[in-house]
Amino acid sequence: MPQGQPSVVPDDGLTTRQRRNRPLVFVHTGVGKGKSTAAFGLALRAWNQGWPIGVFQFVKSAKWKVGEENALRVLGASGEGGSVDWHKMGEGWSWVQRDGQMDNEDKAREGWEQVKRDLAAETYRLYVLDEFAYPLHWGWIDTDEVISVLRDRPGTQHVVITGRNAPDKLVDFADLVTDMSKVKHPMDAGQKGQRGIEW
Repeated sequence: MPQGQPSVVPDDGLTTRQRRNRPLVFVHTGVGKGKSTAAFGLALRAWNQGWPIGVFQFVKSAKWKVGEENALRVLGASGEGGSVDWHKMGEGWSWVQRDGQMDNEDKAREGWEQVKRDLAAETYRLYVLDEFAYPLHWGWIDTDEVISVLRDRPGTQHVVITGRNAPDKLVDFADLVTDMSKVKHPMDAGQKGQRGIEW
């Protein structure tokens, strides 16, 4: 299997193995489709490695059933790979504006408090903070605090954050940032989302 080769070897005093196994922060942002999809693909890889996975869904409705949730729950319960815990934090939809969302704001804060507790306890090896960029963008959760907590997290915990409008400070801090740009989408031609593609 091909392996990526770094273009620069930093003078940081780490061995190749230490640098390779360094915990990472990923940000999937931008207006294009595929931010959460990519994060859940990463979760599949983590599950295959036997890592415990925590998915924290911010903003999306707690009633919304997503295919990835069912699939990852089944895989987590199979006993063959890592465990999977799935937490839904919000009511409403990720594109709803801030007005009238105070209840969601409180729930987002509660969710972030749980993430902090789990990071401190090293509960998971991979955290998927789905749509977490929205509460940061809206100012519900302080970006500086998030960066501080992620910088000081113990162990080898990887964190992936998805959502449009990721704050610049978070983008600068993260180890891997992908900006999903939209070139074309069926919705541009009036087609609604469809089963098996959007959910």
